[in-house]
Amino acid sequence: MPKVTIVGAGQTGATTAHWIAERDLADVVLVDVVAGMPQGKALDLSQAMPIIGSDSRVSGTNDYAQTAGSDIVIITAGLPRKPGMSRDDLLEANSQIVREAVQQSLAASPEAILVILTNPLDAMAFLAMKVGGLPRERVIGQAGILDSARMRAFVATELEVSVQNVHCYVLGGHGDEMVPLTRHSNVAGVPLADALPPDRLAAIVDRTRKGGGEIVSLLKTGSAFYAPAAALAQMTEAILLDRHLIVPAAAYLNGEYGQRGIFFGVPAQLGRKGLEKIIEVRLSPDEAKALEISAGKVRETIEALKF
Repeated sequence: MPKVTIVGAGQTGATTAHWIAERDLADVVLVDVVAGMPQGKALDLSQAMPIIGSDSRVSGTNDYAQTAGSDIVIITAGLPRKPGMSRDDLLEANSQIVREAVQQSLAASPEAILVILTNPLDAMAFLAMKVGGLPRERVIGQAGILDSARMRAFVATELEVSVQNVHCYVLGGHGDEMVPLTRHSNVAGVPLADALPPDRLAAIVDRTRKGGGEIVSLLKTGSAFYAPAAALAQMTEAILLDRHLIVPAAAYLNGEYGQRGIFFGVPAQLGRKGLEKIIEVRLSPDEAKALEISAGKVRETIEALKF
């Protein structure tokens, strides 16, 4: 069975392990610096497997040696956002955490594909690629799936339709300048602009951009973890099962969308080798301008990284 390591056994990491093991996708290793915590959560999860009929083995450790031979390493470790804190405020603290996670993970699993969740997402994915000396195919950031799912949930609730009929695409940086592509989003083939009044559509776009902050302000002591973890599991499945699945994800751009040298949310095709290709959508002038603004913010954050 494939092997997946999850660095960070907090709410998001443990919930990701739950989703992956429930789908019987891989054996899972939870690694964390806190003694006993990953071991306890893994033991609890492993005892759920007979109930749900999954043969995935779940283990926990404080030692990267036990992660050896992983096909995928998912990095969720990092300080969570607190009320009033932007994703960029996390840059300095989390860059050291991600740097160490990448170095230790690759020492144990030199062929692993890295999936990054730690915020600020685009900068942390860039850091992981550079620290690991990896080709862009092997580092992917989870952002757009989550942002698009939030938008899909809001639209489905507004129109009282199944979420399966709602298709939304959110590109750009994982921050307040993200770009929901309303022109390319639809409900059972009906463009969003035709399905929703302009004011309601604008409200949903705004709520999508602030989706993470809305949850942080409600929880007060943490950030979202159910939906981010589900998105990580979807990416894991696409890679391990070689699905060639196209999802919005953060990828390193080599000229696509007029951008180069940054990680940025784009439609990315995922398969067994990681990032297979980037799909370029034809943008309107307004969409292109919005993406350019978003890319500028991402570039500022990446340039603030200390190597």
